[in-house]
Amino acid sequence: MKQFLVFVRKEFYHVFRDKRTLLILFGLPIAQIVLFGFALTTEIKNAKIVVMDFAKDNASRELINRVSASAYFNIEKSTVSYAGLNQAFREGRVRCALIIPLQFGSDLLQKGGTSVQIIADASDPNTAKTLTNYLSTIIAGYQHDMNGATSRPFQIQPELRMLYNPEMNGSMNFIPGVIALVMMIVCTTLTSVSIVKEKETGTMEVLLVSPFKPLYVILSKAVPYLALSLVNFTIILLLGVFLLDVPVRGNLLLLFAESTLFIISCLSFGLLISALTNSQQTAMLISMMGLMLPTILFTGFLFPLENMPVPLQLISNIVPSKWYYTIVKAIMLKGTGFSAVWKETLILAGMTLTLLTISLKSFKIRLA
Repeated sequence: MKQFLVFVRKEFYHVFRDKRTLLILFGLPIAQIVLFGFALTTEIKNAKIVVMDFAKDNASRELINRVSASAYFNIEKSTVSYAGLNQAFREGRVRCALIIPLQFGSDLLQKGGTSVQIIADASDPNTAKTLTNYLSTIIAGYQHDMNGATSRPFQIQPELRMLYNPEMNGSMNFIPGVIALVMMIVCTTLTSVSIVKEKETGTMEVLLVSPFKPLYVILSKAVPYLALSLVNFTIILLLGVFLLDVPVRGNLLLLFAESTLFIISCLSFGLLISALTNSQQTAMLISMMGLMLPTILFTGFLFPLENMPVPLQLISNIVPSKWYYTIVKAIMLKGTGFSAVWKETLILAGMTLTLLTISLKSFKIRLA
């Protein structure tokens, strides 16, 4: 263990002496967190919606048929109570809900007006805004058609309610995604480049023929980046909370534990890349360019996964950042505990263990 700690200390010295590494490790995340937090917006379609019809009359059924016929919504009919509705929102199974009151049809006929309630998951504010606009448009079209069929004008007033993000702060959606993106790219790149650098300079041969076990050589390369990545995560979290007003409603220790698991999976990716390449340029190209596009496309914070064809949705399941993004958003924005994210955590842990095993077995202890 004493020898191992000596190697870890040596790796810390290498990191702090390399200004480019420090710039990638700390400069890039800060730039991305500011850029994504202030500049980007998204939109969505084909969202899952719950319709709670307490009226069950002809007017409410007609309105539901219009929502169902829309290409923007898929109606989920499993939730029939407010408790079930809240649970569905917390678990992320639905994006929006339409509540039709008990006297919907009779109020239209007798009073000439009524209201419906629209509830949206505003942890993704752009999605919530888009869905409420779509529903409001459908309701307005229904109201217009009814007014055209009778001499008495009707009025339906939607009442909007935004869950988890009533201020519609766009940063609340992007910060979890940026954390996943930064950790995936930075951790993978730095780990792969640091090991390949030893190959290029010839010092890896010296390390492998030393009395020190090759496995400890590899782990000593990863430990400093694990520690520095946790510092990096803390900086991003502080920027998100104090600069962009993103809350952390869940357990902070759980958030750090999940982040540590994801960082280990990223470091395992870096070890795998280092085992397959022999130059820093190739390692950096694969880790930065090769992983950046899948992470951006298949994580879900920039482009809604439900908009994609089914084969691409299936491919997204093998991207670790997708599961980490779901976990972070649930903990930070919805305040859920481990019971709500244990499935995603189990999948991420399985991916991490698989990647780490493949990476260690692929690492060559003899250089040809």
